[in-house]
Amino acid sequence: MPHALNLLLRGLCLLTFAAALARLAGISPGGLLDRAPYTAAALLAIHAGELLLFMPRVRRYRGPLWVSVALTMLYGLLHWMPLPDPAAQNEGHGDAR
Repeated sequence: MPHALNLLLRGLCLLTFAAALARLAGISPGGLLDRAPYTAAALLAIHAGELLLFMPRVRRYRGPLWVSVALTMLYGLLHWMPLPDPAAQNEGHGDAR
């Protein structure tokens, strides 16, 4: 996935969570944001499922595991999919890049 698209989708995830928090706090107008908490809850549920299914991939993050878990809960596959795959790195070890 191109880096710019990844950043755009991450921004949309954050916007969804911010809209849900604003709606739940009562500091946003109704209308478009009425369903934001449900959308955010659905995203969190999907990301929690991804976390359980792809924990070996989530563990490849170079920082602390709790940071990788938090990033997966926020961004889902947008976080763990770009993480380096050790098998792919070993295969491409002889490439001149």
